[in-house]
Parts: sequence; C-alpha cells; structure tokens
Amino acid sequence: MDLKSISLFTGAMGLDLGLMQAGIDIQIGQDFDNSCIQTMLANGHKGIAGDIRNISAKDILEYTGMKAGEPFLICGGPPCQPFSTAGKRLGINDPRGSLFKEFVRMIDEIRPRFFVMENVKGLMSSALKDENGNNTDVKVLDVILDEFSKLNYKTVYGVLDAVNYGVPQFRERFVMIGSRDNEDIFLPAPTHFRIHQNSAYRWTTLADAIKDLENADGECAVFSDSRLQFLKMVPEGGNWRNLPDDVIRSAMGGAYSSGGGKVGFYRRLSYSQPSPTVVTSPVQKATMMCHPTKDRPLSVAEYARIQQFPDDWNFIGTTADKYRQIGNAVPVGLARAIGETLVAVANGEQEVIVKRIRGTSIHDKIQSAIRVGGISKC
Repeated sequence: MDLKSISLFTGAMGLDLGLMQAGIDIQIGQDFDNSCIQTMLANGHKGIAGDIRNISAKDILEYTGMKAGEPFLICGGPPCQPFSTAGKRLGINDPRGSLFKEFVRMIDEIRPRFFVMENVKGLMSSALKDENGNNTDVKVLDVILDEFSKLNYKTVYGVLDAVNYGVPQFRERFVMIGSRDNEDIFLPAPTHFRIHQNSAYRWTTLADAIKDLENADGECAVFSDSRLQFLKMVPEGGNWRNLPDDVIRSAMGGAYSSGGGKVGFYRRLSYSQPSPTVVTSPVQKATMMCHPTKDRPLSVAEYARIQQFPDDWNFIGTTADKYRQIGNAVPVGLARAIGETLVAVANGEQEVIVKRIRGTSIHDKIQSAIRVGGISKC
C-alpha cells in the first residue's frame, strides 16, 4: 500500500514524526517560519518555505511526483483565527477568512484519501464573532464541518489528551480525521491510563521522561533574578500558593487581585506526575515551567523529551525559536496513535467483527471509559 503523504503548517515535525513511526511516508513539509524549514532540512527532510497562500497544489504535487487523488494523507494544524477580517457578514473570526481556508483548498485540489487536522481544543466551543466582536449563534466548528462536507469528506472529531497515548504530558488538542472514500474512520482509542494493573499502560511521568537529564548542561532559558528568588521557596509540585504568606502579594504583583486559579505562576513541576502542557516559553510569568529539583526552567532537551522528539533531533534557530518550535508541536506519541489508526482503517484491520458482544453492560462500560478518556465520535 502506497502511503505517500503531504504535511502542511509542519512546524518542527512532531506530527510528521509520529505519523512516520506508524508507517506513513511524509514526502514534503511546508511552513512560513524559516527556522522550522531549517529544522526540517537539518534532519534530512524536505520542506517548502513560504506563505501557503502563495503556494499552489500543483507545485506541491509536482514536487512529490504525485497526481491529484494519489496522496494517502494531508495533515496539518492550520491556524483558525483570521489573518484578516473576512467582511462584516462573515464576522471577524470566521475560519473561512483564515489560513484554514488554505488547508481546505489543498484538500479540495489534491484529494488525498485521508486528512488529519489538529488545533486548539477551544475550537470545539468557539462562536463566530460579528464585526463588533460579539458572539453570534454560529459555531466555528459548524462552519469547519460544513466546509469539509462540501468536499464530500466524511469526518470524525474530538478532543484528545496526549497523556492517554503514552505522552508524559497533559495536552488536550482538537483532532479531526477525514475520509474521501467514506471509510470507517475513528479517533484512536487510549492506550495509557491513570490507573492500570500493568505499569506499561499507566500514564508516563515527568521522571520517566527527563530524570536522566537532571544534571546535564544543556541549552536553557534563564529566569530573572526577581522571579528566581521566589521560585526557590516553592517545593516540587507547588506554585505561588506554596509561597510564604508574607511574600505572596509581592511575588504576584498585579496578578494577586486578578481572577482565575493562576496555577502557572511560580510553578515548579513534579517528577511523579505527567508534565503540564508544554508552552512556547518556560519563563513566562503565568506559565512557568520550573524544573522539579533545579532552580532553572526546563531545558530545550527536556522540552523535546516531553514532546517525544528523538534525542538527536536538531532544532535550528535561537533558544527562543527552539522552545517555540517544540512548544507548538504535536506530541509524537499522540501523532503515532493517529497514524496507526489511519493505517488500520486503510488495511481494514481496525475492528474484530463479531456476531454479538458477550455479557450485559461490561463492554458498554469499557466504551464509556474510552469516551471519558478523551474520545468523541461524530
């Protein structure tokens, strides 16, 4: 089976790496960010640089040597916020006025067997806004579904948490899979759980991922002295709430009186748990990623481990570029699960066909547990 595929909005190739581990052959990537392109090239992969609005489907197909209808997959995470307003009638955050429409254009013109689109989980509940910034009754997701329906692609979608797929990180992402040929697609079932009798199937902790790098001298951002003085007072697994009462107001500044849980302020991670969601910078005040036992942020190498990049993966750019590339990536383990799902569907091996399910309610309970674990099917 030919699994030649195309990646758009590729970034540092986290999604691509996982799909390739599942056996999918990513022929080409694309990104506007030159540091991402240089990362692709530095690791032996091909990338088309530039604004996707100026790239034709014909150019991509010619580069890969394929014709329309031949690619197995197009994958990517198109930004669904607009790069400009799409007119008052459509509203200021209509995905048809954003780079999402370019993703749709490529699928329409290239006609892959499948597509995978990932995005922020908030896409599930976001409403279109009018020209005054007020919410309308139209959901962003409904518009996206309508666009793919016009292309005659069957879709399934939901929010998946990477921790349920062996990733040492809580990271919820919206994932949509589309099928041109109306195949029985589904979202990947979880493989790892908070409680399990076999340690191989329990959630992966931060210690599992990075403990051996604790004393390594690697590339790393730096906390300011003013922030570091307070972080030194925070125990492993704690945050600003664990500071002495007489310094909290000084440490938090204006955020002290603001709403919300503020869990990322002066956050020191815990080795015994999965990591919080890796962000694009570990030193921002509201989303600090302080090492569990060292008075420093997580290093670039530790960031990459949490996102499951290979240790020899070469990120190109400044230290800030590297954190951003890693923080924006899809965790490799989650991507691999998605890829394995597509390959199973393509091979017709995704399901054991039985005449009936034995028992009364036990199998329904298992399926319910899977849905709670981050799966929804539509």
